[in-house]
Amino acid sequence: MINNILSAIMLQAAVAEPVAEQELSVWDLCLKGGFIMIPLLILSLVSIYIFVERYLALRKAAADDATFMKRIKDYIHDGEVESAENLCKKTDTPYARLIGKGISRIGRPMNDVLVAIENVGNIEIARLGKGFTWLATTAAGAPMLGFLGTVTGMVKAFFSLASAGNSANISILAGGIYEALVTTVAGLVVGIIALFAYNYLTARVNHIMNQLENKTMEFMDLLNEPASK
Repeated sequence: MINNILSAIMLQAAVAEPVAEQELSVWDLCLKGGFIMIPLLILSLVSIYIFVERYLALRKAAADDATFMKRIKDYIHDGEVESAENLCKKTDTPYARLIGKGISRIGRPMNDVLVAIENVGNIEIARLGKGFTWLATTAAGAPMLGFLGTVTGMVKAFFSLASAGNSANISILAGGIYEALVTTVAGLVVGIIALFAYNYLTARVNHIMNQLENKTMEFMDLLNEPASK
């Protein structure tokens, strides 16, 4: 009788004992992704570096000195062209280099001055967009690499299922599938981050382009002022 009671208590304790939940860390998932995770990791690191480097460069390029054009105007009206050129050299911004090139062409036809400024502007915009190709490539290529890893992982999963023969069960297939889907998740995460980074930096470059256009128009109007008096 006592043995029966003890057995019943032990059975209830076994039933009431909670099942330990399996936890899977991000690191474990990355390790299960296979060799495809290596190029995805490289792309993510390169994208992060480019974003940080370009963000700092664009923030510096977008810095606007409210007194710059006023000082340029005063120098030119006073005939101090050399002082205006020195101010442009000291101001390390794209619009200062544009205005500096325009000042160096003072005395030539207005069309030549404008062409010289536009040429420098094109060079500055190309310089600001350095590295954007990597971000665009990562945004498009990372998800594709993830899908490639999923396909190869699925092939391995079904191969393992077929190799198991009579001992095959759903756990073999399920384990292979979730490991294969890890690369899809990683590829999408890397691609989405690169896409947002690319669009953000492109918007910053467009803002600087508008700034350069405004400074160019202001400078050209300044050169036309003496002729209008």
